[in-house]
Amino acid sequence: MLERPDDISDERISDCLRAEYGLSVEELTFLPLGADFNTAVFRAVAQADTPYFVKLRRGNFREITVTLPKYLSDQGVAEIIPPLTARAGKLCADLDPFTLILYPFIEGCDGYEVALSPAQWATFGSALKRLHIVALPPALAAQLPRESYSPRWRESLMRSLDLVEGEVWTEPVAAETATFMRAHRDEALDLIARAERYAGELQAHPRPSVVCHADTHAANLLIDGDGRLYIIDWDDPIWAPKERDLMFIGGVQGFTGTTPEEEERLFYRGYGPTQIDPVALAYYRYARIIEDLAIYCEQLLLTDEGGADRPQSLRYLMMNFDSGGTIDMARRAEGM
Repeated sequence: MLERPDDISDERISDCLRAEYGLSVEELTFLPLGADFNTAVFRAVAQADTPYFVKLRRGNFREITVTLPKYLSDQGVAEIIPPLTARAGKLCADLDPFTLILYPFIEGCDGYEVALSPAQWATFGSALKRLHIVALPPALAAQLPRESYSPRWRESLMRSLDLVEGEVWTEPVAAETATFMRAHRDEALDLIARAERYAGELQAHPRPSVVCHADTHAANLLIDGDGRLYIIDWDDPIWAPKERDLMFIGGVQGFTGTTPEEEERLFYRGYGPTQIDPVALAYYRYARIIEDLAIYCEQLLLTDEGGADRPQSLRYLMMNFDSGGTIDMARRAEGM
């Protein structure tokens, strides 16, 4: 979120941190980070000048988003920043209409801003491999949703494609979105058809599932000043084929300073040898593109909310269609 939400005050956030975590907040700063309309983040400075990272998540909240990274950290996975525990023993706090999650503040850059070194790529690979082979306690495993290859985003994008054929918008970003999607209708329909076909094949012939982070793109890697790498933003973990995570490697997901081929070579040095399922890889790359397009279309066409986030969201939507972009990489996966 690039603009501070106007339905929560600094005072309420500070009061929550005092009541739930025993912190006396001396400074609270909104951080204009991320493309998620439902998430706002802040830097809080408390007693002894200790900085904290405050995450506010609007809407339905699933405990697995905090219990899983805490468990993995407790098991010795060093590439995770676990949430801090509130006084009541929970890993989050209610702050209507948000859920508040508190972390140590780690200064650093994400994978968009800085190129990963060969050693950091290997660390990323080995950390993801540990996630994929982890054995979860039954109670924790039961919290994880399972991949269903849902048509939700395919249907949403189809509705948006139909909508732009007949509607007229006066809001500039919405109007530009509609014009762009009308011009790219055939490409978008092709994406939907391919994802639908692959979803059917994966449903008919289920693949083995592992614990997946499900969003391991460049912005969700944090590299601190000492070069340590962390996998952040555990909002949507899921039981799924390993390609749910591996689709990001070599998929033009924002990593700086490497070609797709270099990403794959460096990452798999840490992850280790593995057989990639081309059907699953192609499905997840197409499904990810469709989800992004559908979400951006919903935000930009059906609401006028977002402020400064709106032009940025439109740029992200358009980038999928660039030469050598995510759509081209998804098609490449089909030929593996």
